[in-house]
Amino acid sequence: MQTVRLNKISTKAPKQFNKEKTKAKTLMILKELTELQNLLYAESKHSLLIVIQGMDASGKDGLIRDVFGVMNPQGVQVESFKAPTSKELSHDFLWRIHMHAPSKGMIQVFNRSHYEDILITRVHKWCDDALAVKRMKAINDFEEMLEVHNHTHILKFYLHISPEEQNERLLERLEDKTKQWKYNEQDLEEARLWEQYMRVYEDCFNKCNKVPWHIIPSDQNWYKEYLVANAILATLKNLKMRFPGLKK
Repeated sequence: MQTVRLNKISTKAPKQFNKEKTKAKTLMILKELTELQNLLYAESKHSLLIVIQGMDASGKDGLIRDVFGVMNPQGVQVESFKAPTSKELSHDFLWRIHMHAPSKGMIQVFNRSHYEDILITRVHKWCDDALAVKRMKAINDFEEMLEVHNHTHILKFYLHISPEEQNERLLERLEDKTKQWKYNEQDLEEARLWEQYMRVYEDCFNKCNKVPWHIIPSDQNWYKEYLVANAILATLKNLKMRFPGLKK
């Protein structure tokens, strides 16, 4: 993977993409995904781990609702990682993550993930660079172990929005009554640390890339959903799964 420079990557769809046509393609992809997810569950030989990272207001929750909400809830689990509890802090940083690794046949979605321990922790100096390097090695080993020993296929998405789009969405949470419940005063404080977050994200992409990252332009939700759904579709198709026959 080439060195990632986020300020060199557009946050918008290319001009040749038509919104309505792309949304129609996404609907067709989602229909196919529901069938493949059922096959994944039935065959029960593989699992899928979806890691979703992004700045506040990048649309993580909406993406999960719109892409995974059409699937059978028996085969999809979502875990959101908040600040660790005192019990979680008494263990190694991957302990709480490993408990939610997907079993065979399942799709597990991480809304934020183990990467928070080398992102926000570095920005706020709770984790120094030396410790971050050790944690990144542990993350690489952890992901490799899941892939090799449990046939877990990992897709990592960074929802790439512009600071202007983030600011607009955060302000919308103040004005729109249907979104005010999302408002957190701390989000505006974190937004002021944009440059620091970009630096630690880029370091993460460049050092934790044994499983490659997908940088998803996310200023337009319709384009973001299309790219993510299409990447999941390609991964599931490549598994060449088959329904099991009658048990003997």
